[in-house]
Amino acid sequence: MVALHGFTLDHRSMVGGLEPVFRDRSGWQRIYLDLPGHGQTPGREWISSSNDVLELLVEFIDAVIPDSPFGVSGLSYGGYLARGLINRLLDRVEGVLLIVPRIVGDPEARELPLKRVFAREPALLAELSPSDRADFEEVAVVQTREHWQRYAREIKPAVHIADNAFLERFDLRTDDFSFPIDHPTFVFEKPALIVVGRQDHWVGYRDAWNILENFPRGTFAVLDRAGHALQLEQPALFTGLVHEWLDRVEESWR
Repeated sequence: MVALHGFTLDHRSMVGGLEPVFRDRSGWQRIYLDLPGHGQTPGREWISSSNDVLELLVEFIDAVIPDSPFGVSGLSYGGYLARGLINRLLDRVEGVLLIVPRIVGDPEARELPLKRVFAREPALLAELSPSDRADFEEVAVVQTREHWQRYAREIKPAVHIADNAFLERFDLRTDDFSFPIDHPTFVFEKPALIVVGRQDHWVGYRDAWNILENFPRGTFAVLDRAGHALQLEQPALFTGLVHEWLDRVEESWR
């Protein structure tokens, strides 16, 4: 399983979401990486587009698991990269998991729900520094201590060590590949799971529905009481859905 995190995050966001699933499963090697300019991976001058990031990913996969079939999971911008990978390495990818995937690059062109908060603990928010509180409130639709504890472990550290000088050279959140990855003629015939948050005011949920026909074996799940930090806000549902997807991937191998 190759796991691809989102913009300004690092491998910890994927470890936190997926390892609770793999604690109850055997037989899977997990590869958690940091994308260029994120976590412990520095940015490089020659990397100037999503095309370059994708080429680097293909080279990385060929070096680490040469000729091996694999599953791929992607969160937000990682979900965009995951779709690029299955376009490039279609014969090797056995399944794809898209978690709150970025579909439309231009934020102004996305179809977004209004921001909505479902649970809020004022005592917790009062304990946070002004910057931590602002960052947490910006993304969280469930603003509880339990959510904050996971946010502080899996999200916050990466944001503070991201190579902003590199990331500001080109905006990975909006930069598109030079080829269409969601063209109607492209079909991925293996098990897929697309999980989106009903209250995701960052990338939305409606745009993801438009790519469902590219995945004839895809489950599409819209989770209520969940935003862009879906795996933190609905962990039980998320874990159950990923288990079922992995069941389908394993079944297809038999």
